[in-house]
Amino acid sequence: MTKSPIIVVGGGPAGLMAAGKAAEAGVRTLLLEKMKRPARKLAITGKGRCNLTNIADIEEFLTQFGKNGRFLRQAFQAFFNTDLMAFLQEKGLDLVTERGGRVFPACGKAQAVVTLLTDWVGRCGVEIKNNAAVDELLVKGHRITGVRSGKVEIPCEKVILATGGASYPATGSTGDGYRLAGSVGHTIIPTRPALVPLETASDIVRTMAGLNLRNIGLRLLINGKKRAEAFGELVFADFGVTGPVILQLSGIAVDALRNRDAVTIAIDLKPALDEKKLDARLVRDFTTRAREPVTSILRGLLPREMVSGCLEATAIPIERTGATLSAAERRRLKTWLKDFQLEITGHRSFSEAIITAGGIDTREVDPRTMASRQIEGLYLAGEILDLQAHTGGYNLQAAFSTGWLAGLSAGRSQDQT
Repeated sequence: MTKSPIIVVGGGPAGLMAAGKAAEAGVRTLLLEKMKRPARKLAITGKGRCNLTNIADIEEFLTQFGKNGRFLRQAFQAFFNTDLMAFLQEKGLDLVTERGGRVFPACGKAQAVVTLLTDWVGRCGVEIKNNAAVDELLVKGHRITGVRSGKVEIPCEKVILATGGASYPATGSTGDGYRLAGSVGHTIIPTRPALVPLETASDIVRTMAGLNLRNIGLRLLINGKKRAEAFGELVFADFGVTGPVILQLSGIAVDALRNRDAVTIAIDLKPALDEKKLDARLVRDFTTRAREPVTSILRGLLPREMVSGCLEATAIPIERTGATLSAAERRRLKTWLKDFQLEITGHRSFSEAIITAGGIDTREVDPRTMASRQIEGLYLAGEILDLQAHTGGYNLQAAFSTGWLAGLSAGRSQDQT
């Protein structure tokens, strides 16, 4: 083995995979982790269940990452979902595939994945140093010469930077990698929270906090024009809205808010009924239940927590009965059920964001190797790159794939020096 190690900075999924692959190539590998133990964020991902990947094909994966998706083609061709699943299963982890093609550990515990990966890198011969934050990349003549951790300088010829993003900072993802990469000349696309809950000033929302709605339609309006739509589950919170459909569209909303655009969500509470069918349903309900109060009739259409908010938004007096509801009030009700609009005033912070948008400009990274085009001997992997996808296992697969390719490439390169 070489006397000068490959240094991997960051012990998340990308860093662990990179370290293991570099060590498997026969190269002495040192992993520096700033926290007390590696992979703290991985241990809580997917609500503690760890959505490892998705069974979708490569083309679908690339689509999930938007305009930068094509950057990942070589990494996915080198190590993709079937490879990851086989890798984990060979090491004793049983997997299950759930709705939407999402793959989880059969035991339902993210910690099982953390244990498997840390045991694997140990068997590969990786030396892990915890509580070892990297403060500086040492560079001479556009070439890596080592790193500085505290007062200690560690010489090396190869560094794999895999520090993660800035989401869930309590786990150690505090954006250190952006500072380190920027200090040696890399362009950092402005970072912002992604897959993040959205805020609204609506008092109606606060009365519905905790309510979970399934099978609703959602349109995202920017300056009054539809930009995107989704279908699925939404959750009301005291600050605003969250849930899968909100997270899916939050990236567009966050960017629009940063641009000072007007952002509105329009909720279709009855997507299975067009306006004509919904109107017929309302006429029938208010006719057959003519003597009942409108609050009671609405319970057949809405969860209890939404009734008072509905009456307030549609200006329907609470004392109305089915028989006394006017045609105009029924039309307002129909409109609200199909187009319940909320102005979005902000978004939650990095501490509640699943991932980070932005990061190192992928144009400055060789997609065939994950090597920096700016600094010789520097490799970049995982969430530190300007790559982000929807929920569903896509982001973790990208971390594993880019980490695998970076470790393999750095190990081969080091072996040839």
